[in-house]
Amino acid sequence: MIRWSRFNIVSVTLGLAFLYLPILLLVIYSFNRSRLVTVWGGFSTQWYVHLFSNDTMLSAAWLTVRIALLSATIATVLGTMAALTLVRYTRFRGRILFSGMIYAPLVMPDVITGLSLLLLFVTSGVDRGFWTIVMAHTTLTMCFVAVVVQSRLLTFDRSIEEAALDLGAPPVRTFFEVTLPIIAPAVFSGWVLALTLSLDDLVIATFASGAGAKTLPMLIYSQVKLGVTPEINAICTILIGVVAIGVICASIVTKRREVQRQRDEQAAAAA
Repeated sequence: MIRWSRFNIVSVTLGLAFLYLPILLLVIYSFNRSRLVTVWGGFSTQWYVHLFSNDTMLSAAWLTVRIALLSATIATVLGTMAALTLVRYTRFRGRILFSGMIYAPLVMPDVITGLSLLLLFVTSGVDRGFWTIVMAHTTLTMCFVAVVVQSRLLTFDRSIEEAALDLGAPPVRTFFEVTLPIIAPAVFSGWVLALTLSLDDLVIATFASGAGAKTLPMLIYSQVKLGVTPEINAICTILIGVVAIGVICASIVTKRREVQRQRDEQAAAAA
């Protein structure tokens, strides 16, 4: 049993306050009537109304969402394939190099990754814009998906797959009808993580973007240099809400699937 001392309670409280108090203040001041973000002038939702009439902000937000959805989906497919390769095929030439290339973005500074991709795009003569940001975000987030899915595959009961193969199911059908439904919570969690990282990225998107392709974090950063405005507080509050809802939904789905899997295993064991 863990005993909480007064020192531990104070330390945890101060740590949580340091992390979440600025976010709470941002959310509160997004409903500030005054245009001065540090002076409370009363409760109002006028800045949300102004936000939805700001074409520049809405265009950047829509671009960011499209990039996040596309890059997260591609990263989930590639990351799941990479995880399957690392777990199921333990011996092949170049496995150490392959695993190192998969995990490299986890420890590589974003500046190094962004600069490397910029040099690649410039050398290849590729016009930087929407698709280069998608490729950059896919490169960044694929490794996170691979780690999440790999952790689930390491505890996977392969006897279920072997039973399906013994009953005559081909490997591809076995994967889509047996393996994928079981590891779906991990795959979905990896997709949500990739989506969140893409929505939040600033450094790599700055290197990979070109003229006419400015994501929402880039737009917010450029405007913050001139001073924080209530519209920025409003859009940041919306992003916080979207991410929070996504994390809660992912947790609920994962928990329900895990409970259902345990019930199915108990039913199979009883039978």
